[in-house]
Amino acid sequence: MAAILIIDDERSIRNTLKEILEFESYKVDLAEDGQQGLNMALANTYDLIFSDVKMPKLDGLEFLVKFREKNQETPIVMISGHGNIETAVESLKSGAYDFIEKPLDLNRILVTVRNALTQSNLVHETKTLKRQINGKKSQMIGESSEIQKLRELINRIAPTDSRVLITGENGTGKEVLA
Repeated sequence: MAAILIIDDERSIRNTLKEILEFESYKVDLAEDGQQGLNMALANTYDLIFSDVKMPKLDGLEFLVKFREKNQETPIVMISGHGNIETAVESLKSGAYDFIEKPLDLNRILVTVRNALTQSNLVHETKTLKRQINGKKSQMIGESSEIQKLRELINRIAPTDSRVLITGENGTGKEVLA
């Protein structure tokens, strides 16, 4: 079950979003202002954060910038009743996943939540797979100068998108090399 944090100074917006998201089986926490939201976001792990733009103590854009300094992973959706193009662009440039204007549309909220969580999961899986690949040691055995030259050649070519033809007799390790 995904955990979502809602940061908004309007109780009605917080409660409405909470009801909608809990009905969809998400775990939801609420914060009344940007500072409380920042403290909660840094103390806990959330899969998604909704943040209003205009709030007391710490506005949404300040929250976004401060949170991004500590956490680049969690998607943040900015919501605002005072939204304009400049605010939306600034939010997205600062690292927001999306920007939604009030009054909130139920379908837009649910689609945004699903898309943000899907993207977040894909990014997490990709990083995990890259760590697994980088952690694997070569299956090639041998320390001769020819093997060392072959390893150097592999390390030079591997990061590129170049196509390589590997030839040799049966049983010489072409699949291991590939």
